[in-house]
Amino acid sequence: MLEAKPPSPGSGAAAHIHGHRRWAAPLLASVLLFSLLISASLFFSSSRALLLSFSPLPTAASAEPLFVEAKLRQQMRAEERPPPPAVPRIAYLISGSAGDGAALRRTLRALYHPANTYLVHLDLEAPAAERAELAAAIRADPVYARFRNVRVVTRANLVTYRGPTMVANTLHAAAILLREGGDWDWFINLSASDYPLVTQDDLLHVLSELPRQLNFIEHTSDIGWKEWQRAKPVIIDPGLYSLQKSDVFWITEKRSVPTAFKLFTGSAWMMLTHQFIEYCIWGWDNLPRTVLMYYANFLSSPEGYFHTVICNVPEFRNTTVNHDLHFISWDNPPKQHPHYLTVDDFEGMLNSNAPFARKFGREDPVLDKIDQELLGRQPDGFVPGGWTYLLNTTEKGGPFTVERVQDLRPGPGVDRLKKLVTGLLTQEGFDDKHCL
Repeated sequence: MLEAKPPSPGSGAAAHIHGHRRWAAPLLASVLLFSLLISASLFFSSSRALLLSFSPLPTAASAEPLFVEAKLRQQMRAEERPPPPAVPRIAYLISGSAGDGAALRRTLRALYHPANTYLVHLDLEAPAAERAELAAAIRADPVYARFRNVRVVTRANLVTYRGPTMVANTLHAAAILLREGGDWDWFINLSASDYPLVTQDDLLHVLSELPRQLNFIEHTSDIGWKEWQRAKPVIIDPGLYSLQKSDVFWITEKRSVPTAFKLFTGSAWMMLTHQFIEYCIWGWDNLPRTVLMYYANFLSSPEGYFHTVICNVPEFRNTTVNHDLHFISWDNPPKQHPHYLTVDDFEGMLNSNAPFARKFGREDPVLDKIDQELLGRQPDGFVPGGWTYLLNTTEKGGPFTVERVQDLRPGPGVDRLKKLVTGLLTQEGFDDKHCL
């Protein structure tokens, strides 16, 4: 009978050590492989860092913007329009209400130049027959048809001067002019009760000497009594939702003055650049829309919306010239509407050196005096200028551009207007007086 041999001393320990060796080898191999991978990673990282250390650092101009607004600004700058021609082009909005059809046609005639673009708006309060008559008269005019630079807003808006509908109408017109008005440099909003005091050749001649980024907009942050009578009350304009014009009305609650932006106020009449109008329509940082929503409940919002937007945007606030290019006769303190101008105001208009004046009554005799003595315009005729020789030719119509300043025929008004603009731009501290 065989018996099992008892284990010799130390044999269990040897077997235990042998078992450890079986898994220790793979573990050691794994550690070595892991160390190799880490070393390789560090090597390539250090090599990349070394290469980068000898590469030029990205400049602020070439760095990729983090926020979408900055990217949009870069894109807008990259897509700048080609260099403008020597003589600028103006886009006009001329608006009126019921009974203003004839006055609109007269004002358009006095302002006309084939290099400019015109948008005429007769609001929804006017009878459909009056709007149709205006459109038919413009369509039938051979000069307007020849140069194709006068448009009539067919989908009319209801406009209440004291409410936000006037701002909405201006933005509507600006959007049309951006889309269909061709290339232009400045936008001017006028009404049927405005009238020019200089010829378009006078105006274009003076503007040809100015930087194209200047915005003529009367403004101040000293809103004074308007804080209590306009900023804090909340109004509703029925023109936003009704087909019949009625006055604005107030609700009982008051609101505080905004802290997200600073309020500015001024004249409702202005000359704004293509770039600023484009910003108001696109509003890539949302400020124009935010401010528009606020002014929807603000009394007399046309006297504050564009002013508040332009003065709260660093890109535009230093482009302002504090003047509305108008002669207007106000009460002191000002009331809602200015005085109607008459022949008694003629010298005041002349001495103001302003290119426009308001407010005129329909067919007031002073308009005939302006036509005869300042514009050289015959009844129902155009204002003489460097382009009017074309009226005696049969050249093909279409877009018209004044190629050289020398092709303009300015009159005495050019000296008055140049005096005004030079005085505004050279006054002491001009660069420090933007948006105060």
